This record gives sequence, C-alpha cells and structure tokens, in this order.
Amino acid sequence: MPRTTSPPSDRPSVITQTPCRVDLAGGTLDLWPLYLFHPGAVTVNFAINVLTGCRITPQAGRAIHLKSLDTGREERFASFDALCAAKPSSFRHPLATWLVRFFAPLGGFTLETRSESPAGAGIAGSSALMIATSAALARFSGRRLSREQIRVLAQNVEAQIISVPTGCQDYYPALYGGVSAIHLEADGIHREPVPVAAEEIDARFVLVYTGAPRQSGINNWEVFKAHIDGQRRVVRNFEQIAQIARGMHNAISQSDWDGVARLLREEWKLRKTNAPGISTPLIDKLIATALKKGGCAAKACGAGGGGCVVLMVEPGAKQAVANALRTAGGRVLPFQVARDGLILSTVAATRPKR
Repeated sequence: MPRTTSPPSDRPSVITQTPCRVDLAGGTLDLWPLYLFHPGAVTVNFAINVLTGCRITPQAGRAIHLKSLDTGREERFASFDALCAAKPSSFRHPLATWLVRFFAPLGGFTLETRSESPAGAGIAGSSALMIATSAALARFSGRRLSREQIRVLAQNVEAQIISVPTGCQDYYPALYGGVSAIHLEADGIHREPVPVAAEEIDARFVLVYTGAPRQSGINNWEVFKAHIDGQRRVVRNFEQIAQIARGMHNAISQSDWDGVARLLREEWKLRKTNAPGISTPLIDKLIATALKKGGCAAKACGAGGGGCVVLMVEPGAKQAVANALRTAGGRVLPFQVARDGLILSTVAATRPKR
C-alpha cells in the first residue's frame, strides 16, 4: 500500500469507539465457506455498551509507540521501517502492529487502544477493537474506506494474527450497533437491522463472565474441520442450527419472547455436541443456578469453552438471577444494547504559541 504524503504536523488526533456483541443464534456458520453449504444461513446478535476504542496522536519525528491501556502491553519502534523489520512473533501488541503495517502511516505517532471486555470473554472484544483500530488508522492515514471495506480488512488481518479462519458476524455490531440479522448468501454478506425495542432486551438478558478466557479460533477451527471433513453429526447439527437461527430472526423480530427462549435452549443443546469442551463445569453450574432463580434459557457466547454466558430471564427476575450468579462464582457484566456502532472523531492538533 502506498504511504500517505500528508505532513504529520497537519494531521489531527483520531479517536474511535466501538461496542462488543452478544450472539443469540447462528454462530460459526459465519465462517466462509460453511454458510454456503446451508442456504438461507443467518446469524442473530446485538451490540452491547461494553466498549473498545483507539486513539492515535501524531508526534514529531518518526518513532511509533503502541500501547494497550487495559493490558499494559506496549512497544516502541524507531520508525515504520523498524516496525516492518521486526518479527511478528515478537510483537507485544500484535493487533495494532499488524494494522499499522497494513496502513503504513507517515511520521511518528502514539496509538493507544482500550477494551472494557474481559480477556477471552466471547463477546467479540478483539473484533470490535479491530474495527476501532482499522477505522482510526484509515482516517489517520487519509484512506477513504467504506464500512464494508473496514469489515473485510479487519476480518482478514485478524485471521492473519490468529492463523485460523475468522467469521464475519462479530464486526457488524461494532460497525452499526443495535440488533442485527447477518444474512450469509452466495452473493455476499448482508446486514439487516432487527426492529425490536432495545429496552426489551435490556430487561430480559443477563451477561455473566466465567473468569476463564477461551480462544474462539481453537474451538471454531475444530468444528470447522469436522464440517469440511463431512462428519455427518456436525453437518446435521449445523443444518439444525441454521434452521434455529432463521427461527430466532423471526421470533425476535416479532418480540416473541417465548419463542426466543425456546430457540436459545435448542441452539445451546446442539452446539454443545459439536466438539468437546464447548461447555465447562462452571458454565453448567451458572446456567443451573440461573434456572432456579428465574432464568429460562442460556448459552455460552461465541465459541464457548469459557468466556461469557448470556442468560434470558423471566420478567422481573433479572436482579435475582444476577445476585445468584455472583454467589455461584460468576462476574456479572452490566450492559444495555448499544444503539450506535462505530463512532469516529478528530481533535485538531494544538500549535505552540509564538
């Protein structure tokens, strides 16, 4: 990619913010080409105000400073050429470093990222941060990219970082917010906003973190390979998961909450059989605890194996379920549906007074 020729001193600071997501149905089908084997495939998710963000501040000279504010990881390079010469295996902040290598911004700068998502939570924190950082670097480098171009770039670079295929659904809540149906078709991927009152979701769902990070790439890769290898059980499971996801789209569009709960239970029952380790003793314990206090359905977020669990509760039972989950060893993450997706702003550089 050609490097920008804009003078560094003329560039403002760039700030971005993106939400994470909770997935309700159809996950893993968003890995290419799995959805092509299940015509009409769709995934359903909603954005939550657990936020990630990026800030890029131009600096005099050529030095590049990359810093993760939530993990404390950081690294410095004397120049862009020095960054490119470094071995990727040595990167302490690979998400930022790989994206900087792609955009090749001119001059020195400090790039800071932040995420409110716990590590390995299964709520697409890394994907949301990929969108935030890609959008910030695009603006900082003077690149005009559409939201879909940012999605493609973020997804492809994340696959380079984790060395396994990545699904597409996680990037759309970060870009658009709200409740989404992601239609996975032969002619491309199409997002449809779902017209459901965000307040209904806020009142009916609880999100709990198990405290055990998981790597979605590993779980998804095992399931992906099993599907590609034609394992009948896995292929059959995903055909049923695809049917459930279409039903979930219809149910949540019509605010059919009994239907949403039933489909959530069916999806989780099937998903647990795709590969060992998708559920864990703690996940099972938290779900059982919630069901005794007014919970009516639950599933692990993302690929499972740890991370977060989303629980649907009966009207008025949200607080009782949350209290019980804390007592059982879970960390409840308060949230509301994020109405907005990617937010980008710039701050003009301050010039010294003469």
